[in-house]
Amino acid sequence: MPTLSAFADEISPDPRLQMDGLEANGVKFIELRGAWNVNVMKFSDAQCRELKKMFGDRGFGVACIASPIGKLRLDEDYGAHFDQFRQAVDLAEFFGARHIRIFSYYPPEGRDVGDYRGEVVDRLRQKADYVADRDVTLVLENESNLFGALPERCLYLLAAVGSPRLVGAFDPANFVNMGVRDVYQTCWLPLRPHVGYFHIKDFKYGEKEHAVPAGEGDGNIPAILKDAAADGYDGFLALEPHLAKAEHSTGQTGPALFKVAADALKRICTQVGWSGL
Repeated sequence: MPTLSAFADEISPDPRLQMDGLEANGVKFIELRGAWNVNVMKFSDAQCRELKKMFGDRGFGVACIASPIGKLRLDEDYGAHFDQFRQAVDLAEFFGARHIRIFSYYPPEGRDVGDYRGEVVDRLRQKADYVADRDVTLVLENESNLFGALPERCLYLLAAVGSPRLVGAFDPANFVNMGVRDVYQTCWLPLRPHVGYFHIKDFKYGEKEHAVPAGEGDGNIPAILKDAAADGYDGFLALEPHLAKAEHSTGQTGPALFKVAADALKRICTQVGWSGL
């Protein structure tokens, strides 16, 4: 059985209201991207301690540090960025999270990111090597306009790095937004052996600003999760609904629409044999 988690900052910037919204829908794990309108990478030590206590007092766990690591141009300061990555690993260990979300870089201005495959692989391999002896797995999201925006490039990266510490975070909506047709055939089937995480949001082709509940868009989510169930997938299904507003690095959903999103995913899970989530 998989476990439901969620980008709780889509419900509210207030962590107490985040937990209220999650608890009302039976979700007890958080994709920690932000609180108090502060990104996770910018939390003070005091904020980290406060959040950890709040989560512990109410029985919440942190599934993943939903960092923006890798979401910068390849010609920006990589040394400083790797220091931020080390910080993300420290945050994961502090919060007891066993996953860190990462990305695969933008090209320098005016350049084709496809020309930088070797450099992207080297950077991902360095990160995977850094956590080789730590209880942390890196989950690489297929994000629009980065190197790993297209399925063939995601497959190339995951195979080239070849580390158990780097798995794919499969986001069907992002493939839809890149105009990739038939997400099941062209994205899911080739990437299936490398996927270790799911981000659950759905879009329709041509409607990048308007997300829909899982199963109502063009992301082929029911068919994909049916296969995942057949494979015995027991990782996280991370709700990232974007139902009120879809933005570049975040989204908004709110408590009422979060229930709509959670109910839609639970219906699909029941259909594929994951009852009781």
